[in-house]
Formats: sequence, structure tokens, C-alpha cells
Amino acid sequence: MRIENYLPDFAVEAVYDLTVESLRKHGIEAVFVDLDNTLIAWNNPDGTPEMKQWLHDLRDAGIRVVVVSNNTQKRVQRAVEKFQIDYVYWAFKPFTLGINRALKQFGVDKSQVVMVGDQLMTDIRAAHRAGIRSILVKPLVSHDSLKTMPNRLRERRVLKKIREKYGPINYTKGI
Repeated sequence: MRIENYLPDFAVEAVYDLTVESLRKHGIEAVFVDLDNTLIAWNNPDGTPEMKQWLHDLRDAGIRVVVVSNNTQKRVQRAVEKFQIDYVYWAFKPFTLGINRALKQFGVDKSQVVMVGDQLMTDIRAAHRAGIRSILVKPLVSHDSLKTMPNRLRERRVLKKIREKYGPINYTKGI
């Protein structure tokens, strides 16, 4: 296992810390974002006022937001339809199927997109495989759904190796 495959390009506290200005500075015109524990808490599908403002700010600036999730269509659609967000379901991260589908479906150039997620094992690894930049965020809630727990166990081992080789991942308030 190459530890570099799990190393994010950036690490920020929360997806909402990504400002229009900072995204533009890095040439980003589209944000692919994981759903659970990244955009919304897995156990709170209504989102927060902060999340709604972030989506509004990006939309007003012409920066496209696309949810790229491993969840079912029903789950993703129910979570995002009230926010009018485009989405790709059954993304099969850490593989590139969902990211590639989103790139093609929404006509986004790889150099102008970033994948944002809370998991090294799925979101960051998929971004590396797809050849796009990645941003790791802290999970919105500290406890995971049962289906995420095995990934978190593996992730702890990977984080230990990253710390040993590169030092701790430092989360900032922006990129």
C-alpha cells in the first residue's frame, strides 16, 4: 500500500470553510462532495443553516456542487432534493466510477474539480485514482453509521502511517 494514495491535497475543518474566493484561487469550478458526515450529518438529513448558506454562496458564484455518494439513489435523492443539488449515487468509492460519471455527466474538466470527503479510505483514495485534487474534512459527527465503521478502523492504521512519514494532518479553516 502506497501511503501517498491516501494523502489529501488539503485538509480543512469543514466543507463550509471552502470559500468562493479560495476555490477560485485554485481554479476550482466544481466541488464534488461526499454526503454523509461531510455535507450533512449522516443522522440529520435536514442540513444546517451554515450548509444552506455555503450552497447558496457557491451557486451564486457559478461553482457547481455535485454530491458523489456511495449511498442508494433513494437515500441521496431524499437528502439533497430540497437543496437542488446534482448528485451521483452508487459511486463505488474508492473506485473512480462515480467521479468519472460526474465528470462526464456535468462536463467538468479534471483540473477544475476537487473531491471533498471525510474518509481517506473512500473519498481521498477515489480522488487520487481519478486524478483530481482532494480535500479531507473532519466528520460532522463523531459517531458513524454501522456500515462506515470498518473503514474507520482501516483509516486509523493509515493515519498512523501518514503521521509517521509526514507528521499529523493539520486541518485549517480554508485552502
